[in-house]
Amino acid sequence: MRTITSIIIGLAFIIGLFIIARAYKYRSTSLETITVTGSAEKDFVSDLIVWNGSYSRKSMDLKSAYAQLKEDENVIRTYLSGKGIQNNEMVFSSVTINKEFTYKTDENGRSLGQSFSGYNLRQNVRIESSAVDKIDQISREATELIEKGIEFNSSPPLFYYTKLTEIKMDLLAKASADGKQRAEIIAKNAGSTLGKLKKANLGVFQITGKNSNEDYSYGGTFNTSSRNKTGSITIRMEFAVD
Repeated sequence: MRTITSIIIGLAFIIGLFIIARAYKYRSTSLETITVTGSAEKDFVSDLIVWNGSYSRKSMDLKSAYAQLKEDENVIRTYLSGKGIQNNEMVFSSVTINKEFTYKTDENGRSLGQSFSGYNLRQNVRIESSAVDKIDQISREATELIEKGIEFNSSPPLFYYTKLTEIKMDLLAKASADGKQRAEIIAKNAGSTLGKLKKANLGVFQITGKNSNEDYSYGGTFNTSSRNKTGSITIRMEFAVD
């Protein structure tokens, strides 16, 4: 009986040593990696501008309102052409027609019904051009159309860059190099050498206005209000350590 008990205790001791050895090996292996985050950013200038404007006419007669709106379109076309904008850079939308009503109430606030107040016709014009300087300037001068009797509403222009793929590839290369350099410094200071890349997770590409305080978003920020922009990207990298 004592012999069996001794055997059992011996086996338990051996199994315990095996479990401890496995745990130590796993712990050692898990510590033999370095995880870093590489980052890169680059400034660039927009090479495409999109500018939108709108105008409207109101009349009790639909045909009259439409005729006035078409006259406004011709005046706007002539104005923009005179500023150097090409016909293929202008896109006039279809006309939107809204029936408008006036709601009446008595002195106690009770409804007395409604009455038709006219047709409100609206049209938009969109300018898309690579002549960023010119269109940006025209968007500020478009109030001159008011002098021609047109209530033209000019929206702030939107700025884009047509070679974002090149920017992304350049940033990816720089972020990867930055991450590897960080890992090499850590490994060197720890008395080790950096091994192979085990895993890499790419962060979200962000575009913000240059020198702005815009916050990054989880899905990626895409600034269109600033002509001068900054692109940035991060990459999380895990290296083996030799």
